[in-house]
Amino acid sequence: MEWFTAPEYWTGRLVFQRALAVVYLVAFLGAALQFRALIGERGMLPVSRFVARVPFRRAPGVFHLHCSDRFFAAWAWTGCAVSLALVLGLDNRLPLWGAMLLWLAPWAMYLSIVNVGQTWYGFGWESLLLETGFVAVFLGNDEIAPPVVVLFLLRWLLFRVEFGAGLIKMRGDACWRTLTCLDHHHETQPMPGPLSWFFHRLPKPVHRAEVAANHVTQLVVPFLLFAPQPVATAAAALMIVTQLWLVLSGNFSWLNWITIVLAVPALALPGTAPEVPDAPLWYEIVVLSAAALIVFLSHGPVRNMLSRRQTMNRSFDPLHLVNTYGAFGSVSRIRYEVVVEGTADPAPREDGDWLEYEFRGKPGDPRRWPRQFAPYHLRLDWMMWFAALSPAYAEPWFGGFVERLLANDRDTLRLLRRSPFPPDAPPHYVRARLYRYRYTTWQELRRTGACWERTYVREFLPPTRLDS
Repeated sequence: MEWFTAPEYWTGRLVFQRALAVVYLVAFLGAALQFRALIGERGMLPVSRFVARVPFRRAPGVFHLHCSDRFFAAWAWTGCAVSLALVLGLDNRLPLWGAMLLWLAPWAMYLSIVNVGQTWYGFGWESLLLETGFVAVFLGNDEIAPPVVVLFLLRWLLFRVEFGAGLIKMRGDACWRTLTCLDHHHETQPMPGPLSWFFHRLPKPVHRAEVAANHVTQLVVPFLLFAPQPVATAAAALMIVTQLWLVLSGNFSWLNWITIVLAVPALALPGTAPEVPDAPLWYEIVVLSAAALIVFLSHGPVRNMLSRRQTMNRSFDPLHLVNTYGAFGSVSRIRYEVVVEGTADPAPREDGDWLEYEFRGKPGDPRRWPRQFAPYHLRLDWMMWFAALSPAYAEPWFGGFVERLLANDRDTLRLLRRSPFPPDAPPHYVRARLYRYRYTTWQELRRTGACWERTYVREFLPPTRLDS
């Protein structure tokens, strides 16, 4: 079938595949480095307990067959190795069927991790990586030109990501409709970046323009992805610029980066496509069958987008093949942070020698400037932001976190920037307190050198020790 392939997107496919492999590598690396304290055998939410109560059909994956820290580590590091092989272009050195199997491997491996990750893996970009990775299996390698149908599916996914996010904003918080959400967002977002303070201090008319531009990019521009070139290229380029602006303004794991990756195949990038034979019949059948499945499963996200009760970041099947997306349907006006402290005093006193644990990414010491971590995902830091919103978010895991601090658990402490206690002298008590944080003004920054100002609100967790 002559219409089946589009050689003019050869370069776009190449960039897309290598960039997606980098995102896979970051995801597997985070899993390998963080799993022991989060979902390991002695973690806060062990995989073994999860698979004992959740059947395979609801959370398919390899860990229903075998589960141990050693096996999980080997699985995650193997995922890193496969991802690195894809970054280096090993798929183009294999026959077409071999390349498809190689791209299928990281999808299946990461699916197994996400399906047992529980709260720690309940973020929309997990499903977005899996859905993107599944479509990428059918994109082919250097043996054939990029299939038109698969390029369409990638645009359809990008459309749902952007348009769904735009709809959830317009239906959600009124500040999106009054163009005032960015008066608060840069200060209250889950994990600010090194430039977030400066974004927050931009003049309010600039914030209004930012919100208006966001609405255009998410509610109008996505339809142009299906227009002829060069309109589709212009639409994708505008989305990339918008996502890079978001990259500068905060730490959103790999959400912005994978959205950029999704926009690349819509670009008509310069380059010369080599002469290749037509796609084999078996490949055309497989691609068209996969496309039919994805289109059929898309009825769930479409109904959700059209619903007045639209939900964010929901999967409609345990394989995460087709999902719905969205972010920040509501924006907090006040930032709260849970500050965790320990003491070596034999009895807890309000005026005792309480020492603060420092997290890698979330705000703590008002003088410590936020750092850039994205696309790497600091899962504990993100969940601490949710805990500050409501103790209900922390109920499944916060007690286990405190227990491990009281025991100076090595794997848990590795998730932190610094523990105030030496390895052989754990604290006698740990407590948590809720503070209100706000960005300092220009004058306060010059006078104190602190980017945050915090005020005590209330007790979050009373002084706790192991035998209590």
